Formats: sequence, C-alpha cells, structure tokens
Amino acid sequence: QVTLAESGGGSVQAGGSLTLSCAASGLNRGGHLTMAWFRQIPGKEREGIADFYHGNGRITYADSVKGRFTISGNNTRNGVYLQMNNLEPEDTAMYYCAAAWGIAAIGMLNPRSFNYWGQGTQVTVSS
Repeated sequence: QVTLAESGGGSVQAGGSLTLSCAASGLNRGGHLTMAWFRQIPGKEREGIADFYHGNGRITYADSVKGRFTISGNNTRNGVYLQMNNLEPEDTAMYYCAAAWGIAAIGMLNPRSFNYWGQGTQVTVSS
C-alpha cells in the first residue's frame, strides 16, 4: 500500500522560505518512479510545479517556480522535498505530493499521470 504524507506548510511573508517534506511508504520497489509536487487554489486546476524521476535524477520545474524552488529526492524512495525560496503571494495554495509509476509521468507535470496523492499542506504567503 502506498501512502504519502506532506508536512512543512505554514504562513510566511513575501520573500521568505519554507521547506516541504513528503514522507512516502510502499514505493521502494523497482520501476520508473516519478515523485512530484503540485499545488492548487480553490476553483482552479491543480498545477504541477516540480517533479523528480528516480531512475536518473531528472528534474523538471514549471516556469512559475524555476529559480526559486528546488525539488530533491533520495535513493530509498521514501521521500521527496521542496525547498521554496523567495516566496510570493501568488505561491499561496494547497501543496500536494504525488507519485506515479511508468514513463508517461516523467517530466510532464500532468496531474492525470499520477496515481498516488497526499492530503496536502497549506502554504500562505502574505505581502
């Protein structure tokens, strides 16, 4: 059984930093595993912001966070992290961790490609 649990959200002022963590279980087996971070504002579609392909460490970022956010994973496939710097009010959202098996998910940041989701952690950035 796969479980994902996010932590590290909170409230910060613009320009501040937060680090999100996703604790995962049930993913430590072979295969093409991609873990990713998405975010969602009420009434809007879920937006993919960064993913990490465990096969070769390939990383993809959305343009909206490139240069400010850093995703990282580990070889044991039990976690993925998101370091967020220089936060902006527009980054306010619920942030979700996701995981997917298969090559279709690699680098696409498409929520429809991901099978497993955490419950989310809220990030609020004030101006």
